[in-house]
Amino acid sequence: MDNKELKKRTKQFALRCIKLSDALPDTPLGRHIRGQIIRSSTSVAANYRAACLAQSKAGFIAKLSIVVEEVDETLFWLEIITEEKLLPKQKIESLIRETDELTAIFIAARKTARKNRPSSIVNRQ
Repeated sequence: MDNKELKKRTKQFALRCIKLSDALPDTPLGRHIRGQIIRSSTSVAANYRAACLAQSKAGFIAKLSIVVEEVDETLFWLEIITEEKLLPKQKIESLIRETDELTAIFIAARKTARKNRPSSIVNRQ
């Protein structure tokens, strides 16, 4: 999967999470999760785009680390939605699978980027 395809995929992920958040109940918990899941899922796409424009390998790795954290946070909110039964599980299952896939992709990319850094950079960190 190239950068262009991954940019599109992360954007679609964010848009799907936004649509899901619109279905949350208008309760204090529903409103809180709505804001959190919109923030974390859109951060996945925004930070991946920023990683693609990174000025250095270290900057790229740092942005990928943020992407991994934000995907995991989105998963956390999806788990809360499921456990609190705020929405039917079948509405959330495909997004949970997508978080698993995105996490695997970005962890692998970060691992590869770290492995391919010049040894002088590796030794300084």
